[in-house]
Parts: sequence; C-alpha cells; structure tokens
Amino acid sequence: MKTSHLLLFASVFGLFAAAGTVRAAAPASSQPSPIEVNFSTPEKFTDVKDDVIGSDKGRENILLEIREYIQKQTAKNYLPEGYKLVVTFTEIDLAGEFEPWRTGASEVRIVRSNYPPRMDLSYQLTAPNGAVVKKEGQKLRNMTFDTLVTLDRSDPLLYEKEMLNEWMKTEFGALKKK
Repeated sequence: MKTSHLLLFASVFGLFAAAGTVRAAAPASSQPSPIEVNFSTPEKFTDVKDDVIGSDKGRENILLEIREYIQKQTAKNYLPEGYKLVVTFTEIDLAGEFEPWRTGASEVRIVRSNYPPRMDLSYQLTAPNGAVVKKEGQKLRNMTFDTLVTLDRSDPLLYEKEMLNEWMKTEFGALKKK
C-alpha cells in the first residue's frame, strides 16, 4: 500500500513538474543593475498593503515588484549604455482602497476614480563619465487612471506601472534617441 502512495505522489509531482509548476531558482545575475531603486521609510507610506490590515511581507512583495519593474523597463527602453539612475520613493499610495466596512471583502481592493495612484520620488541620473545629468523630485499622480483601456486586468499594480511608464517615457524617453 505504501508503494502505491509513493508512486501516486511521484506521478503527481511529475505532472506538476512537466506543467512548469515546480521550478528551479533562476541563477542570479552577476551584472549589477544600472538602476537603483530605494524606498525611504516604506512603513510610513500611505498605502502599500496587500489587504485591509497589511503586512510587512505584503509590503515588501509590492515594493520588490515596483523595483524590478522600474529596473527592467528603464534599462530596456530608456537608459543608454553606461548611464546610472538612482530613484528614491518617499511616498506611495496605490490605486484603490480596501473598504473594511464591506463584509467578507477585506482582501479586495476597490478601485474607483476617487482612489487614484500617487507616488512621490526623487531621482538622479548620471552619465558614463559620472556627471549628474538630471536630479529632480517628482510627484506622480494619475487622476484619469480608471480610463486605462487594457485587455490584461490581472496585474494588481496595473495602474501604478502605467503611471511609472508615462513618467519614464517623459523623463528619459529622449535619452536613447541621442
């Protein structure tokens, strides 16, 4: 009987592995990113929560996704070879809100036009020779975020990423064209 359980487990595990559910960790890149993303006192940010109460782990996961998104998109689309960008967020308020008075919906972020995404940040862009090209503070707001037309609404940071895309395009879009 124990052998049949073991065979069943091995078969199920094999199916999941074949379907790509069980994955080995990707090798870490030895190449440092030219984009550094920091979060100044993230525990004081207005809203970086994964549910009505929020958790440190939930906040860390959201911030990690924002960091990786900026690093990937900026490096790929806007930052010329040799340039370095340091971005520091001082405030984040994600689109939508958790409405605790909604019974049974404490893990559902309600997205309405009166809950727009907001991010305050500063950044410094340096050229390959180390000269500071640009150094500014920005207050990102997207008051029309809820008019975004997209087929993929499964990304919980959809509105924030769209706002960051617009910011990167505006601030750094001309760099790669030079």
